[in-house]
Amino acid sequence: MTSDEHWKKIFEAEIQQGEKARQMGNEGMARVCARRAAGALVGEYFNRHDVGPGFDRRPASAYDRLRDLSEMPGASPQVMRAAKLFLRRVTVEHTLDVEADLIAEARWLRQELLGE
Repeated sequence: MTSDEHWKKIFEAEIQQGEKARQMGNEGMARVCARRAAGALVGEYFNRHDVGPGFDRRPASAYDRLRDLSEMPGASPQVMRAAKLFLRRVTVEHTLDVEADLIAEARWLRQELLGE
């Protein structure tokens, strides 16, 4: 399986799992799945542009990749904002302190970073 096929398979599976979790009322799991999906696509972005730790070069968590993207010189303010949404901590009520749909943000990042 090529790197291109690998990240897409992970991305689609995580988005699908996140949507299922949301339908079942488990928004926390939907956020986790969206973060993992975003981590896979950011890894592919790093590979394609030879920046950051990359998807296959060294093991990195989705959180690490998104943090690296949020701090990357040259990233647009919109990309940095989206990456930082995935890094936000939940409140004691297990919700985000901002209104955000992380599944939609993962899809937006995919289009913005990879044009897909």
